[in-house]
Amino acid sequence: MSGQAVPADFSGHMLDLDEDEDLEVFSKNTSLADGSPVPISPSSMVNQYRLEEDEDTKDIFVTVDNPESQVTAIETFIMYRVVTKTTRSEFDSSEYEVRRRYQDFLWLRSRLEESHPTLIVHPLPEKFVMKGMVERFNEDFIETRRRALHRFLNKISEHPILSCSQHFKVFLTAQELLSVRKQGPGFLSRMGETVRAVANSVRGLRSRPEEFTLMQEYVEEFSNKVCSVDKVTQRIIKEQKEYLDELKQYSPSYTQWAGSEEELAEPLKGVAGCVERCGKETEAQIHHLSEVLVPALHEYVLCGETLKAVIRRRDNIQAEFEAKNEALASRKVDQEALQEEVDGLADRVELASNALKGDWSRWQSSMRTDLKSAFISTAEKNVEYYEKCLAVWESFLLSQRAEPGEQRDEEDAS
Repeated sequence: MSGQAVPADFSGHMLDLDEDEDLEVFSKNTSLADGSPVPISPSSMVNQYRLEEDEDTKDIFVTVDNPESQVTAIETFIMYRVVTKTTRSEFDSSEYEVRRRYQDFLWLRSRLEESHPTLIVHPLPEKFVMKGMVERFNEDFIETRRRALHRFLNKISEHPILSCSQHFKVFLTAQELLSVRKQGPGFLSRMGETVRAVANSVRGLRSRPEEFTLMQEYVEEFSNKVCSVDKVTQRIIKEQKEYLDELKQYSPSYTQWAGSEEELAEPLKGVAGCVERCGKETEAQIHHLSEVLVPALHEYVLCGETLKAVIRRRDNIQAEFEAKNEALASRKVDQEALQEEVDGLADRVELASNALKGDWSRWQSSMRTDLKSAFISTAEKNVEYYEKCLAVWESFLLSQRAEPGEQRDEEDAS
């Protein structure tokens, strides 16, 4: 089935985007969170990708980097560089470089949902920003958002239908996007779609296929579980940060004690050193959880909401078909025109259902790969953390069990 075959006029009611309010924090530091500089030329972008098994067939590469602040009389926001390399014939050039703000990403996602209402469009990160509290956000927030935007565009570029969208092409290539964004559906049009969607949802479905009922039940259960794991993981990180703060106070206490206990000075200093090193390992573990596990979990929390919306859109299309079909059965006049409309709606239901079923399998495979990778990485980091802390304390025990003469020899050798 081609992407163009999916009807576009049943998704606007699901969009709740405030495209006029995207006040954001800014930073002139364009280095990445890990301290490495961002790429300075389009040719460097390919080095950021971890090549997958199907990399040989990939024909479009997109990267988001180099966040820069833009200050106007009424707002401050971030502009990100979007660099594209492609071998696709429909593009006029093989390389593009444009700058986009968060609003532009919202525009792209809304247009993709309007054009393909029952395809699964990857979620964007939330705004996070609360007006009047901008000072709370810093470079870490900007870097977290940059990574999420980068991932969003690459999920689209890997999609067999969404990557061929004209809106996606315009987003990647147009130097000025504002005039294009203004060409979207008007307020009255969206209000009409919302009213129709509410009417369909109130009426409900007469005969939803069982496979979509099972799909909805799966999504509800998945969403509940991933939300729970996400919340617990964030609580664990909070507790570990509190533990780290205690360790930072713990080590100096031993050091100060050693200054007044000559006979115990050596083991006290040893304990202080062990605590300090374990503190550094704890900090590294917290950073890993925050950078790897939490983003993966929260991304699929947002995916759960996306999936619920996609299923509702499919149901709304079927509900409209059922309503027209019932009207046809009760009418005595204009049956020919109404029959034509019902036939068209039947095609829309089939196309919408097939689009969702095809994307559902693709999404499940991607989700399982992403989360499995995050879990394995977290497990490896946990093992590494405990092994290093264990080695620190074992080293201390060995130093205390050594004979005084051997200990002095070891100290002289070190």
